[in-house]
Amino acid sequence: MNPFLLFLLLATLCFSQNLSDFIVIDQFGYREQAKKTAVIRAPQIGYDAPSSYVPGAEFQIIDDVSGEVAFSDAPTAFNSGQTDAASGDKIWYFDFSSVTKPGRYYVLDKTNDLRSFSFSIANDVYNNVLKAAVKMFYYQRAGTNKPKEYAGETWADGFNFSQDAQSRDFFDSTNLAKVRDLSGGWFDAGDYNKYTKWTADYVENLLLTFEENPDAFTDDYGIPESGNGIPDILDEVKWGIAWLLKMQNEDGSLLSVQGLSGGKSPPSTVTGRSYYGPPNTVATFGTAKALATAARIFGARGEIDYAQKLKEAALKAWNWGEANPNVIFHNNCGEDWDKDLCPDYDSRGLAAGDQEAVDSWDRVENRISAALALYELTGEEIYLQIFEDNWTEFPLSAWGAIMQQYRYQQHMLLIRYLASSYGKSNIKSAIRSLFTTAFAKSISNSNHFGEAFKSDGYRSYIYDYQWGSNKIKADHGLTYYKWNIVDPSKDYKDAAEDYLHYIHGVNPFNMVYLTSMKDYGASKNVTVIWHDWFPENITPAPGYMPGGPNENYSRDECCNTSCTWPNLDAMCQMDVPLSDPPTKMYRNFNAGWPANSWEVTEPSNGYQTSYIALLSKFVEKKGITPVKKQNNVQNFKVVQNKNSLQIFGGQSLQVSIYSPNGKLLLREHGNGTLNVNLQRFPSGVYIARISDGSIKENRLIAR
Repeated sequence: MNPFLLFLLLATLCFSQNLSDFIVIDQFGYREQAKKTAVIRAPQIGYDAPSSYVPGAEFQIIDDVSGEVAFSDAPTAFNSGQTDAASGDKIWYFDFSSVTKPGRYYVLDKTNDLRSFSFSIANDVYNNVLKAAVKMFYYQRAGTNKPKEYAGETWADGFNFSQDAQSRDFFDSTNLAKVRDLSGGWFDAGDYNKYTKWTADYVENLLLTFEENPDAFTDDYGIPESGNGIPDILDEVKWGIAWLLKMQNEDGSLLSVQGLSGGKSPPSTVTGRSYYGPPNTVATFGTAKALATAARIFGARGEIDYAQKLKEAALKAWNWGEANPNVIFHNNCGEDWDKDLCPDYDSRGLAAGDQEAVDSWDRVENRISAALALYELTGEEIYLQIFEDNWTEFPLSAWGAIMQQYRYQQHMLLIRYLASSYGKSNIKSAIRSLFTTAFAKSISNSNHFGEAFKSDGYRSYIYDYQWGSNKIKADHGLTYYKWNIVDPSKDYKDAAEDYLHYIHGVNPFNMVYLTSMKDYGASKNVTVIWHDWFPENITPAPGYMPGGPNENYSRDECCNTSCTWPNLDAMCQMDVPLSDPPTKMYRNFNAGWPANSWEVTEPSNGYQTSYIALLSKFVEKKGITPVKKQNNVQNFKVVQNKNSLQIFGGQSLQVSIYSPNGKLLLREHGNGTLNVNLQRFPSGVYIARISDGSIKENRLIAR
């Protein structure tokens, strides 16, 4: 066909077919062999209920380049045509999993001449999305400038929060002897504050995400450290660790929080003082866990001196926590607090979120997760014993086989124990039994997991849509992804990917729940979030995931009468979610009191780590391996179990076994094969360095 006529034909097709919010797809796309399902929606309840739509009898997959029909079929009704409770929509599914050819496509309702946004099919469809999601942490960095070559023209900024290097004790602010250099770290969320316990959680979660799939992460994210031979996610982790080490006192304890001034954009314009709070147990155990995990992983990568430094800091934190198990500090604690919980002094005005907002089960988790991390680092049985003696205090056991959606970290901790080469078989059996029972509970149970995703029209069931529902979606997806560790007979990876699709546009807003992602393939994304840096007139930097729909969102009560000032009353008239079904309780807005948009659109580093962890499971592996090899041919094969390490096939073989702190324990040589007896070593984790003269490999071994 004449190219010009082809152009005219495609242009005619594009203009004759109207884009529709009724046909929702993952706007980035789908992996070639993945299950692919478009959701067709007809609103019945909520903000878009006045719209009317009846799907046609035939849907097609159209090649966006050639205009050819790649696939066609009839949609199938969800739940026999009943309205989906969470969204208020009637829903149909259009399964096009058989389309596997890489390319650019869209879904067409042939009868109504309505089409979806375009999307890609390719195995690396999420790779660049992952880069943007991880780079969000770069934008959250405090105590640095952000030049345009890394941040982009729109988000370039000068040095921010130099005053952090002169942070003052909140309760003794005139005592210059207590001034601390607490520069660095990350803004925690939409404000500029920094919290020790939560930062420790982010460090640990990013490290474990990397460890589970290291080849997902590359060294080209466009941050200052890119190109240094280290995956950029680990460079970002080191940024967080550097701040944690500054927050540690000589006795091992960790300062609880650092409150930064805010309310101005960009961050470099903020000039108010920064203050820190006293040490507490939550922050200290949390940091012990993060630093122990970091010491193990960086040690396995060969960064022995750095790992040793982190190990020593982790042990100091652990020892202080054990000696001081009940040191509690609520920041922003004032007269309206419960006097039993509040200290005698008024801490109102120190940061915002309360890192002590945990219950007794969370405190148990904080301590025993630190113990498990230290066992994996040192191999000392005393730490493993603490975990094995206390895990039954988790609600999974204590409440009688309950998998509450807010206990994700506990569930992952137990699954990590199940997947390990250490531990007691009877404890693992008990954990599996509790998980299996909890997983199968009736859908009417508020703590149900099981196959509940099948009961949700958007294929991504959660029970409650509260603050941070997008994080809960990602956490659910990760739980399903890892479920075959609990029950090898069940593989829910397709279900896990559906939770990713929800965040990528398969939702009632036909919107990617990430900011500024059009350069990454999104057609419609979040444009406004609650963030001091990004008021409504400033486009947010790419890759931020907001909290998401919140069925309990509410404006301040003064909106029912008057909030005193006209500008505040005007905020009450904004388009906010008030009486929609749970998954529609969201809008693009950034407004403070009395509109309280932070309940819906505020991002959080904690939300982000959950999303990164889920997304990383589905990227094409192109990353840097933890070990640099000197050529592309591996001449030897390694077989490892608890009692032996066997190396086959290479000539001039050498294996060296090191303790995590870098002490050489054994070195053996051989030709063709080497069989190293590990039974001579106590139970623990070690580093094996293997080479055959040209190839070198480091690997972590445990027995």
